[in-house]
Amino acid sequence: MGHNLNINNRTGKARMFYVGEEPWHGLGIKLNEPATAKQAIVAADLDYKVEKAPLSWMVGDHKAWIEDHKAVVRMDTKQALGVVGDGYKLIQNVEAFSFFDTIVGEGKAIYHTAGALGRGERIWVLAKLPKDLVIAREDVVEKYMILTNSHDGTSALKCYFSPVRVVCQNTLSMSLKDAKDGISIRHSGDIMSKVKEARRVLGISIKYYETFEEIAQFMAKKQLSKADVETYFDKVLGIDKAREKESAVLENRKDDLLGLFEHGKGNDRPGVRGSLWAGYNAVTEFVDHYKTIKGQGDDPTNRLKSIWFGAGARLKEKAFDEAYALVGAKR
Repeated sequence: MGHNLNINNRTGKARMFYVGEEPWHGLGIKLNEPATAKQAIVAADLDYKVEKAPLSWMVGDHKAWIEDHKAVVRMDTKQALGVVGDGYKLIQNVEAFSFFDTIVGEGKAIYHTAGALGRGERIWVLAKLPKDLVIAREDVVEKYMILTNSHDGTSALKCYFSPVRVVCQNTLSMSLKDAKDGISIRHSGDIMSKVKEARRVLGISIKYYETFEEIAQFMAKKQLSKADVETYFDKVLGIDKAREKESAVLENRKDDLLGLFEHGKGNDRPGVRGSLWAGYNAVTEFVDHYKTIKGQGDDPTNRLKSIWFGAGARLKEKAFDEAYALVGAKR
C-alpha cells in the first residue's frame, strides 16, 4: 500500500507507532500498553534533531552565500527538509512532545499514534483524553487532541481538538468562536513565552468538549423529516435549488449522504435514528471513508491530511455549523 510516511533507512520501518487497533495504513510499531510522551517519541523513531545550515550558490567558479535564508537539516540523515528565513526558530520533536505532555497533563492522556511524513518535515501525535462523552444512550464519543509540527517552514506548531465517534470511528468537528483553528505557535520570536501562553489558552479544551457534548445531545433529540434532511444536505453541499441543474458530482454526493443517513454505522440506533445527529454523522462518515480525495492515488495519507487539515475538515465544519443553526443553540 502506498503511503507518505517517513521510513527509517536503517531499520526499513515507518517512523510511527500505534496503540490498539491497526490504523488506516497498517504500518508502524504496535505498542501493547499506552505510551507516555517519552515512549511515544522513541517508539515512533522521532527522536531526531534538526539544525539550521547556511545556504550557498555557485556561478561558474564563484561561490556566494545566501545571508537571509537557511536550510533546515535533519542531523541523522543529513537531508534538507526546507528553506526558512534567518529568524525561523526551530522546535525540536522532543520539545513538541514535551509541550503536548504539559497540555494534556502528565499521566492523564493515552498516546495513540505518532509519526512523520515525507522526509520527516512534518510530525504528528494523537492523544486520547480521559472521560468519554455519551451523546445518545450508548452512542459514545471519545475525546482526542492532535499536535502537528513542521520543519520546512510551511506550518506552525498546532493543536486541534478531534472527537471520534466510537461506533464508526468517524472524526467529528466543531469550531469554538475563540479557538476556530486550534492553537498555533509560529516559529519566530520568543518560543518559550508563546508556549506558556498556549498552555493557558488550551484550557479551553474542557470548554470545547462540554460545549460539543451539549450541542450534540440537542442534535440527537431533533428529529428530521425527509424534506428537512434534504434541505440540510443541500446547505452543507452548497446545492442551490433555484438553479435549473446542479452538477452531477453534488447530486451524487447528496445521494450518498441520504443513504448514510438511513444506513450509516450507528445511525440505526435508538435515540439516533432519524435525528439531526444522524445527519451530521452521515457527513463525517462520508468524508472519512468514502469521499474521493483529489490526487489521492494509492497514498492513504492524503485522506488523513484532508480529514484533519483540508477540504474534508471544512466540509465537516460546514455540516456542524448548519446543524448548530437548526438546533438554535448559542455559542
